Amino acid sequence: MKNTYFIRKAEETSEGASVDVKRLFPIPSYMNFDPFVLWDHFNVKAGSGFPDHPHRGFEGITYMFSGSMEHKDNLGNQSRVGVGGAQRFTAGSGIVHSEMPGTQGDNEGIQLWVNLPRSLKGSEPGYQQVEQGDFPLTAFTGGSIRTIIGGDSPLELKTPVSYQHLQLDAGAEYVEAMNEGFRGFIYMVEGQGEVMGQTLQAGDALFAEHGGELTVTSVNGCVAMLCFGKPHAEPIHQHGPFVD
Repeated sequence: MKNTYFIRKAEETSEGASVDVKRLFPIPSYMNFDPFVLWDHFNVKAGSGFPDHPHRGFEGITYMFSGSMEHKDNLGNQSRVGVGGAQRFTAGSGIVHSEMPGTQGDNEGIQLWVNLPRSLKGSEPGYQQVEQGDFPLTAFTGGSIRTIIGGDSPLELKTPVSYQHLQLDAGAEYVEAMNEGFRGFIYMVEGQGEVMGQTLQAGDALFAEHGGELTVTSVNGCVAMLCFGKPHAEPIHQHGPFVD
């Protein structure tokens, strides 16, 4: 089956307590991309954040570019994740947590929600944190790629997912071989790049499905997130902080 592509631009909005967010989905015109149900590129500053709020039915991953975030939940977990680190919470049958800025400056990162299959919606909630140095990092001519989920990463998820942080120098190229049966997207964090001949600016994402190779070429130096997963092919009932 031939691969298909389309491009979407993240929309700027406000979430939580006055947090600036670039959101790919869910938005009224585009709710999700099975198995992914939320993508927020956030910047949390002092005085804003995400006070206590509930979730259920999915797993969330917060990955940091700058600053840090403090996580607290009703399971008794309390920790701070810094640059290049990630925290994963499994909402499952239900969790209440808060995520607040850990520094006075910019606390920038990505929060990704991955839907749970119906058979695991009632699973026990949980939490895991992995620091930057524990993620596999591969350097190559002109860039590097850090594996957050998949491969040899210690971060555990209940859905098959490949999630990576790519950095390229000007003119450098990277080829991603998407697993057969996966679908997902490449999101441009900063700089400018070309993916399959399509130009992506910061905040743009190219969505792809049906497997195959995806070539990312940096125009002037760029940072991108590569996010692919196996869809559950089940109806998604998404409303606010719940995915039932």
